[in-house]
Amino acid sequence: MSAIRICAEDELGQDQALRVDIDDLSIAIVKDSTGTVHAIGDTCTHGDISLSEGFVEDDTIECWAHGSKFSLETGKPLSLPAYEPVPVYRVSIVDGDIYIDPTDIISV
Repeated sequence: MSAIRICAEDELGQDQALRVDIDDLSIAIVKDSTGTVHAIGDTCTHGDISLSEGFVEDDTIECWAHGSKFSLETGKPLSLPAYEPVPVYRVSIVDGDIYIDPTDIISV
């Protein structure tokens, strides 16, 4: 599969997440506090909770339901109760638009 346009970069605010569904995948597109855009699996590994509804702080996203924090760079959980990582996808920004290839997983 090739990269898919998600949205314009300026449509995603700083410290904000957006859920996108591509086929059977749910992916959170997140702009962190430095303005870097990340793409991670949207489902918390502790429970079936959407991470894009959580809280973005620095380079982490926190599950709103149980408080597990995940690294936006590695997908690794940084706090319990989650202990399994979420996948991280490569992000490309071309002419101000955010693209991801859901088959291009850079970390699990």
